[in-house]
Amino acid sequence: MYGKGILKGLSVTAKRFWNTYWDDAVWFWRRITKGEKRYFSEEGVKHRSSKNARGIFTVQYPEEQLIIPEEFRYVPFLVYDEGAEGKQEIRCTSCGICAKVCPPQCIWIVRSNDPNTGRPIPAPTEFYIDADICMNCGFCAEYCPFDAIIMDHDFDIASYERNIYNLETLLKPASYYKSIRPTNYATAEAERKAKEAAKAAKAAGAAAPSAPAATP
Repeated sequence: MYGKGILKGLSVTAKRFWNTYWDDAVWFWRRITKGEKRYFSEEGVKHRSSKNARGIFTVQYPEEQLIIPEEFRYVPFLVYDEGAEGKQEIRCTSCGICAKVCPPQCIWIVRSNDPNTGRPIPAPTEFYIDADICMNCGFCAEYCPFDAIIMDHDFDIASYERNIYNLETLLKPASYYKSIRPTNYATAEAERKAKEAAKAAKAAGAAAPSAPAATP
């Protein structure tokens, strides 16, 4: 039939138009019944971020922000574990794998040697990331063998100056990593504990005395 495609397209537009006001009516009713003070309650924002959202909507950014998905990637940060007396135990060993796999080459690492032994210190002296060049691909986090560099969720970094992050700016605790990527954190911790258990079992097996040979 002539014009069937146009009618089909208009039906999609009409459906989205109807769904928009239907969802608005649902959240308006929840505001009345639950006493919500703001139209976009925290629950409503989560709904708008989910796959169940329907229709067309507008979020009043920055006062209202959608929930960022866990796999969202932006400028990476360095993870440190909180040791005894609040000491920062940096996971990074300055191996340089992240800098090698970085496509735009926006990572620079400065290494140092122990003045007494001359051996490399397994921690970066300086660590720089040029956020203006970073393409947020996540290769650095994917190839890091120590889970020391993780893609962040902080995207509000606009400034009038060049965004070059140093070691002090990049360091964030493992608790922050857990808060923004709980699923990935749990998986990484499970793998780490499994490796540590296997290593301990191997060391215990090597240290155990061998049984004496049976005499006839």
